[in-house]
Amino acid sequence: MNNIVLIGMPGVGKSTLGVVLAKELGYEFVDADLLIQKREKRLLKDIIAAEGVDGFLQIENDVNSNIQVDKTVIATGGSVIYGAEAMEHLKSIGTVVYLKLDYETLDGRLGSLRGRGVVLREGQTLKTLYEERVPLYEKYADVIVDEHGLNLEETLDVLLKKLQNA
Repeated sequence: MNNIVLIGMPGVGKSTLGVVLAKELGYEFVDADLLIQKREKRLLKDIIAAEGVDGFLQIENDVNSNIQVDKTVIATGGSVIYGAEAMEHLKSIGTVVYLKLDYETLDGRLGSLRGRGVVLREGQTLKTLYEERVPLYEKYADVIVDEHGLNLEETLDVLLKKLQNA
């Protein structure tokens, strides 16, 4: 188990932190959302528009279930936790790190959710999405990093310390 899998809500900085973490550890970096776009040859928001939420989640689960890497930081999409097969696979190949951020901070960071390719069901808000996903992130996490009040550098330091002890 020598990969690090970053999970968490959209806007918590999985891709940003992932790149910096990979450099720090001398690891490769993979962004699962980009793998999905590459395989499907379309943008996330276009996949969601064409296939619907369930269709997108199926594609995401399939792509994440088939990631085969070594010494790599993997930034996942926020909805990865809906795919049981994907999460079992990711847990089997690495340490799952939940980047946790409180709702208020997250709300301030995120602009248009749909424009970001965020998986929202009809009538769902950021708040209901947050409340639905947090228990799942916590369920799958091997390590939890609370980013509240931390900048990127501080988050990285906390994460590296936790990984040494994991």
